[in-house]
Amino acid sequence: MPAVLVHGVPDTHHVWDDVLDHLPRTDVLTLALPGFGCPVPEGFTSTKEEYVDWIIARLEGLGSPADLVGHDWGCALTARVASLRPDLVRTWAGGDASVSGAVEWHDLGKIWQTPKAGEQWMAEFDAPKLSKLLQASGVPTHRAEQTASRLDTTMKESILRLYRSAAHVGDEWEMGLASLMSPSLVFWGIADQFEPVERADILAKSVRATNVVRLDSGHWGPVQRPRELADALTQHWESVRT
Repeated sequence: MPAVLVHGVPDTHHVWDDVLDHLPRTDVLTLALPGFGCPVPEGFTSTKEEYVDWIIARLEGLGSPADLVGHDWGCALTARVASLRPDLVRTWAGGDASVSGAVEWHDLGKIWQTPKAGEQWMAEFDAPKLSKLLQASGVPTHRAEQTASRLDTTMKESILRLYRSAAHVGDEWEMGLASLMSPSLVFWGIADQFEPVERADILAKSVRATNVVRLDSGHWGPVQRPRELADALTQHWESVRT
């Protein structure tokens, strides 16, 4: 029963590097979503539904239910996966992303969802600007620079396509979370400037989470508080050992 960790936007699987250093288990896979630090398969158009199907296909190949974890977009995508295919998921944990029709997109999301405005924003967005944004959110300088160095045209295009497929993701996916049967944990940065921490309780209610862990961090808890998150995940997994 491996653990599978899924990153968000504008990250790659490296967002989990420091968390891995603090996990006692070694059967952990960090998935690289298409377009985020890796190529996009032919015919893949980076919609939220395609990413969900892509994750499901990876889980189907494991041979046993996984301990599934997601941050940011990884949270929303894995929650959807767990609701559609509970047979593939032993436990679920996620944070810093809303799946609620009552929640509005953050300002950046609205820009990315707008034709022309999104393209213009991305045209002016580069590694130094991303690094500055991350550092302003509390990400250590060296990690911010590493993350920013992986920003490329493919990632920018993937972000725009993903967000434009998800203008009404809360309305479309929230009710389905009732089908998420796995024991669940929600984690959230108390100073998240994109997704206010109050939204943690909304998600926890939707997935009937047994615990909500509030990290002393901004949006990027896996980078800012990796030890605390690793400890929370380990306790969550061990609490449902069979």
